[in-house]
Amino acid sequence: MTHVKIVVQVKLVPDAAQASAVGATLHTVNDRANWVSGVAFARGVPREYELRKHTYAELKAAGLGAQAAQHTIKKVVDAYTTLRANLRAGNLGKPGSKRRKKAESKPVVFRPEAAHPYDDRCLSWQYDAQTVSIWTTAGRLKNVRFACSPDALNTLREYRKGESDLIERDGVFYLIATCEVPEAETYEPDGFIGVDLGIVNIATTSTGYQAAGRGLGRYRKRQLALRAKLQKKRTQSAKRRLKERSRREQRHVKNTNHIIAKTIVTEAERTSAGIALEDLGGIRQRVRLRKPQRVALHSWAFAQLGDFIVYKAKRAGVPLVFVDPAYTSQTCAECGHIDKRNRVDQGLFICRKCGVVAHADRNASHNIAARGEAVWIAGRESRVPAPF
Repeated sequence: MTHVKIVVQVKLVPDAAQASAVGATLHTVNDRANWVSGVAFARGVPREYELRKHTYAELKAAGLGAQAAQHTIKKVVDAYTTLRANLRAGNLGKPGSKRRKKAESKPVVFRPEAAHPYDDRCLSWQYDAQTVSIWTTAGRLKNVRFACSPDALNTLREYRKGESDLIERDGVFYLIATCEVPEAETYEPDGFIGVDLGIVNIATTSTGYQAAGRGLGRYRKRQLALRAKLQKKRTQSAKRRLKERSRREQRHVKNTNHIIAKTIVTEAERTSAGIALEDLGGIRQRVRLRKPQRVALHSWAFAQLGDFIVYKAKRAGVPLVFVDPAYTSQTCAECGHIDKRNRVDQGLFICRKCGVVAHADRNASHNIAARGEAVWIAGRESRVPAPF
């Protein structure tokens, strides 16, 4: 049976003494991670086993337990692996660029409140009491309370597996636990719902659902203006407010994407349909836009919404396929005629051949639905054993 990996976040509610011990522990392991990062950088970032030989004994001497020391070393190695992947992908600029040089010229640095992984030897959960027992540099803390929703608690109880991350945000501690939820058995779809993703309309489906981006766009413009005002002040208070606003905006966008994804998957499940999504890999590099449009494109969480639809579909057993989005906005869903002039403006589609008039995004979603059905049929045929 295949599983979907999701994360469940719970809020720790420690007393004053427990909070002091947890905070000191998080700061200590991240301080030691910075030291390990410096050793790794000086030695050309050796493999984990080699790095352990140079750092493990000193980490133990600094008061870290065996598991905490191992996790600290692995965290550093993983950070450098991520850095190399970003460099290869060009996410930090081209070779020789100022940003890339800065990233390559110094060790990776961890914030004092950065996440630190805990396995089952360092952290145990008591679900009925809603408490955890957690390792700290001051010893094992028991009966540390946590708070979460009833649904989150049930998910933890049934599916939690692997490591959990301890993190601090604005003086509040959270545990982010990994859960492996079994995928539902996929049913045979009765047609496909095409989903056209965009900026003016975040998502438009071939069944008529449309998530307008106007409200989200206004919200983000307002946040952009507020950020500009705070950045001009250059005070510590302004920097603190900037961080708070950034996190608030991320939560707002995440919640919006969750609602959109749930609406689409629920509709597909109710009608026994599949979902056809555009394969938007590399969209930021492919498209050519004016500067105001570029800001909207680069700040909108395309990948996040796609990921939410995928994992919700897997949990519900809804068939899902990805299709090539090329020319979906220029192709007539009625007669199949392709012409870039068919797309009159952002919202209007008029076919130059058959004369059909439609909403541009709705027309594109019908094309995506048709391609999804073709991809599903082709995949189903390829699964049939060849005759002897």
